[in-house]
Amino acid sequence: MATTFIASPESATDAPHGPRLDHRLHPAGRWIFLALLVVGVGYAGYSILVDTAQVGEGLALGTFAFLGLALLIALGFEFVNGFHDTANAVATVIYTHSMPAALAVVWSGFFNFLGVMLSSGAVAYSIITLLPVDLILHVGSNAGFAMIFALLLAAVLWNLGTWYVGLPNSSSHALIGSILGVGLANQLMTAGTGGTSGVDWSQATKVLTGLWMAPLIGFGAAFLLLHVMKLVLRNPKLYSEPEGTAPPPKGIRALLIFTCTAVSFAHGGNDGQKGMGLIMLILIGCAPTAYALNRTMPESATPAFVASANAAANAFAAHAGSSAAPTTLDASRAVLTRALQARHADTPQVFAAADALSRDLGHRIGNYGSLDKVPAAATPNLRNDMYLVLDSARLATKDKDASAKIFSAAELTAIKAYQTNLEKGTRYIPVWVKVIVALALGLGTMVGWRRIVITVGEKIGKSHLTYGMGASAELVAAGTILAAEVYGLPVSTTHILSSGVAGASVASGAGLQPRTIGSMALAWVMTLPAAMALAGGLYWVFLGLTKM
Repeated sequence: MATTFIASPESATDAPHGPRLDHRLHPAGRWIFLALLVVGVGYAGYSILVDTAQVGEGLALGTFAFLGLALLIALGFEFVNGFHDTANAVATVIYTHSMPAALAVVWSGFFNFLGVMLSSGAVAYSIITLLPVDLILHVGSNAGFAMIFALLLAAVLWNLGTWYVGLPNSSSHALIGSILGVGLANQLMTAGTGGTSGVDWSQATKVLTGLWMAPLIGFGAAFLLLHVMKLVLRNPKLYSEPEGTAPPPKGIRALLIFTCTAVSFAHGGNDGQKGMGLIMLILIGCAPTAYALNRTMPESATPAFVASANAAANAFAAHAGSSAAPTTLDASRAVLTRALQARHADTPQVFAAADALSRDLGHRIGNYGSLDKVPAAATPNLRNDMYLVLDSARLATKDKDASAKIFSAAELTAIKAYQTNLEKGTRYIPVWVKVIVALALGLGTMVGWRRIVITVGEKIGKSHLTYGMGASAELVAAGTILAAEVYGLPVSTTHILSSGVAGASVASGAGLQPRTIGSMALAWVMTLPAAMALAGGLYWVFLGLTKM
């Protein structure tokens, strides 16, 4: 840990006005870093023990150790994400001498932490919806754990590989590729489920659209913004190289620090949620009684839940064919599971199954009085039923035009209200999970950042980064990422910002370095298939090991 902040020989820059990247961190900083790591791990362990004790779910030593290992790998992904992606946020303030390198990474780390803590959680569950239905329903099985370990290790390995050669690759891209790889491998290894139906291609298309559009948005928006800045802000210092190692004028410096802060905050809010979603899957698999249901929901919310369940059941019943109705609850579960696998949930039989399970859910939760009083033995089944109905209802109403032809406006309102209550009961993130993810991402920004910083600052454009180029690239990145979080879309900070620097370089007339751009394009093209292949292979290996 003592050499974490010491520049390696290849990190030195030959640029005449290049920043100092070889500052050593003060010894007290290393101790604070280590202390935060220890406190974060201890806080996570203590929180798990308290949460499980409160619901009477004792964890065997082996289970606790297994859970700890899984959490460390998940947090390792966020840590690597921090030093891999956030280097993009600090490159501009470092290369314009707006902030010293050591201060910039600490500053960025703090606002990454803040971004995670204030995030909505919407992105976390948009990632989870890409996973195969059967693995989510049985996340505590051998296949479920093999899935989690495979996708996390694949994403971490690809991130470390691209970092080692100094390429600004996307952690989001790597994680999504890993998830798709596990989904395809699971489907190919499971007989009789219809080819690749285990991958939700409609959701995958939505997510991948955001990823492939990110470089285009970053390049085009930064290109246009720099031209607009030149028309509105005519200060020539904005568009010239920094003078020596002197900091920029106060106003320009404040703008650049603001853009660095905004990108760091936005990155934390978007990327931190990916780790949260995966950690919740791990917790549900290892300690379902404590984490499968949101036991913090007050008892006063139960009557509203029961009422919404019955109202939605009536809406489903109105469009269910009596001759196709499942005869048992197990049959209803099977119908909804097949509907989610096939991504087709607008048939009378599906509505009949949703009706039956919704009424049963309302009855069971009404009898318990609140989710907090659900006994341990009933928790996994109840959570799976809530998940099945929630995602089936969401799928049935996903196409607004099609659903409007089936359901009346009042019925759609009732179903939406029921979905909201189901989400509150199953899709939540404990505060301690946010804290440890925020710590992992924030501390990760302070390690290994030099390789990517040098690429962004020196090797994309043919000239030194100017104040205007840095500000335009980071304003575009921050605005795009924050907008994506509002809509629950995972996007790539790396893609947006590095392509923004390229767009600003072209707008300034500097041109681009073909070798770097070619390498970045190759990494962008290769990440998805490479991560898919790596994750799929690891899943096959891990699943084989569990059967030995």
